[in-house]
Amino acid sequence: MPGVISPGEKLQKVLARAGLGSRRAIEDWIRAGRIKVNGEPADIGARIGDKDVVHLDGRRLRLPQSRPALRVLMYHKPAGEVCTRRDSEGRPTVFENLPKIRSERWVAVGRLDVSTSGLLLFTNDGEFANRLMHPSAAVEREYAVRVRGRAGAETLERLRRGVRLEDGMARFDSIAPAGGEGSNQWFHVVIKEGRKREVRRLWASQGVDVSRLIRVRYGNASLPRRLRAGRYLELENSELDALCGLVGYEPPKSPPVGRSQTRKSARRRKR
Repeated sequence: MPGVISPGEKLQKVLARAGLGSRRAIEDWIRAGRIKVNGEPADIGARIGDKDVVHLDGRRLRLPQSRPALRVLMYHKPAGEVCTRRDSEGRPTVFENLPKIRSERWVAVGRLDVSTSGLLLFTNDGEFANRLMHPSAAVEREYAVRVRGRAGAETLERLRRGVRLEDGMARFDSIAPAGGEGSNQWFHVVIKEGRKREVRRLWASQGVDVSRLIRVRYGNASLPRRLRAGRYLELENSELDALCGLVGYEPPKSPPVGRSQTRKSARRRKR
C-alpha cells in the first residue's frame, strides 16, 4: 500500500521525515542511546514498521502510520516575527498563521532573522526540508537588499570574489543593482548557503549597513507579488515536482490537485 511505513524502512529516515531532525542528527541520537525501539536501545541499522514503538529521551513518539502526501507552503514573513514555535519574549511567531494539520507538523525550510521579511517555505516532510537546506544541494536563495553606505564597483567585486567572515569564506553568487540613489541603494543578491545572517554580515564586512532585507526566492519558488505579509499559499503539484527535482527527492504519490484546491490563503492575524 503506497505511503505506509514499510517494515524495512530505516529508523532515521522515518524520524527525519517526521521533522524531528536531519538523518545525521538522528544517527547521533541513536549512538548516544537516546532512542529506543520497543523498549530496547536502537542501533544505526534499525528498521521499523507500523507496529513498532519508538521513544526519544523517554518520550513516546507519535509517528504517522502512513506517509502523507507532500505539502509545501510559501509564507510571506513580516518583519517582527520570529522563526520559532514559541518565543520566551512573547513575540509573534511564523507558525501562528499557518493552517493546522492533523498528526503532523510544519517544518520550516531554513530561517529568517526577526528583522528580515519575505519568503519562507514550510513542508510537512522533514526529510525534504533537510534536503533543501543542506549545503551540498547548493539551492539558491535570492534577496532584495537596501543598503546604506557607498557600494561601488570595487566593493561589489570583492563581494563576488569572496571575503573572510568569522565562520569562513563567503561570497555572493551574483549581485545586480535594483534601483535607488545616493546612500540608499537596492540590490538583488544570490547565495547558495544558509549561514546565520550571512547576507547582512557580507555587506557589513565592507562597511555597508543593510537597512532592509527581503527574501524573494528559494530555489525555483518565488514570492508572489499578490501574497501579502502574514499570509501563505500552498504549492500545486507541478510546483512541488519542480522543487523536488532541484534536490532529487521522490515524494509520495498523490492524486492531482487543482489550483482552486491548493491555493489557500490564511487569514491574517489581528495585531
